[in-house]
Amino acid sequence: MIEVFKTNITQVDQAERLKAELTYRLPVARINFDLDDCDHILRVEVDTPQAVAFVQHHIQQHGFICEALE
Repeated sequence: MIEVFKTNITQVDQAERLKAELTYRLPVARINFDLDDCDHILRVEVDTPQAVAFVQHHIQQHGFICEALE
């Protein structure tokens, strides 16, 4: 399952830190950021809807916007 999110993460160091935290908690997930995109994209490939919800919640807990793109 692949989910694409719009975020307000603009700094590479923020993205790297969040990616490391998420990868630690979801080791089988494939996570990447495209900060050059106007929507500051976060792409997540996971195996369950619960994992998608966890990623979104984790990003939001750190004070960032994380909205699923249609």
